[in-house]
Amino acid sequence: MTIQPTRRQFLKTTISGASAFLAGGHLRAADADPRVRGPFPILSTPFTESGAVDYEVLANQARFVEWGGCPGMIWPQSGDSVDLLTMEEKLRGMEVLAETSRSFKTSALCLGVQGRNTEEMLVYARHAEKLAPTAIISRPPDSGRTEDDLRQYWRELAKVATRPVIFQTTGGTAYKGPVPSVKLMIELAKEFSHFGYIKEEAAPIIARTRELCAAKPVIRRVFSARGGHGWLYESHLGTEGLITERAVYADVLTRVWDLMQSGKDPDTVRDIHAKLMLLFNLGQHLPGGDLRGFQLHLWKRRGVFKNMISRDYGPNRSIPSKPIFSELKLRDDEIAEIDFRFEALKPYLKTEPLPFKTTK
Repeated sequence: MTIQPTRRQFLKTTISGASAFLAGGHLRAADADPRVRGPFPILSTPFTESGAVDYEVLANQARFVEWGGCPGMIWPQSGDSVDLLTMEEKLRGMEVLAETSRSFKTSALCLGVQGRNTEEMLVYARHAEKLAPTAIISRPPDSGRTEDDLRQYWRELAKVATRPVIFQTTGGTAYKGPVPSVKLMIELAKEFSHFGYIKEEAAPIIARTRELCAAKPVIRRVFSARGGHGWLYESHLGTEGLITERAVYADVLTRVWDLMQSGKDPDTVRDIHAKLMLLFNLGQHLPGGDLRGFQLHLWKRRGVFKNMISRDYGPNRSIPSKPIFSELKLRDDEIAEIDFRFEALKPYLKTEPLPFKTTK
């Protein structure tokens, strides 16, 4: 019974301190943008039967997240979005989401801006700036080989970006460089007032999370990641949200976040988190991976996706010259198991009609 008050006291201490003056400028905890906080699920890229990006479903997915009450959403960011889409597809998708989100009252849009090198990243960053999302997110460049490469890459981004920038601490499939150190993230946060937002998913996660949270308010916000598996523990250390490709659970993530903020019902937080972990565990047993995979069935079940088509990597996770795509095939017993575990979340699912015509 003493754990919950202690956690609330810790969070209050780490988030406040608004009068603190720090080296590198008069930065305060209040400088963190209040809109960039809470669960910001990454949208899963939908495809048509021909393997093209389905922009209509992408827009409806954004509407689903808004309907679910999440404070924000991100695209393009996950492996399938970043690595297997063309530049034209990503730029077009950004435009669709910017237009769709203009009427949103709850969910802020965060656009992913990263590239194989600085020049490519800047194309996305300049395009995102024109679309004026609430925030942008960027991971290390494929070309990065040293920490100074990352420093210069993000400094170039700082010249273009005028809004909060979230750093993802791991790179893409082709990235062979170092994990950006906590020291580097603090250095850049002191140098640029719109930096200091961190999606922490690099090992050792708990140790790095402690160090980053202790660096507030220079570090403005720390988000949990890694599929949400460590969200509960990391929230006790001071993370203030979640970034992962789990948008199909937007209403459930919102429920967890609201309960975390109130601190009034830790039993329900534990119950929801345990049931999510039971469901996420299927990623170890079913085809398609942990973050996309069987979730495609749930996207269809919830009336958002039309199919379970994904783009695929080439041999040795190479990027094919032309898109390779396939539809996930699930056995009847696999579908039954997904549905069986998803039913455990039923008490926490939103029941109001979706704000668009569903695919059911």
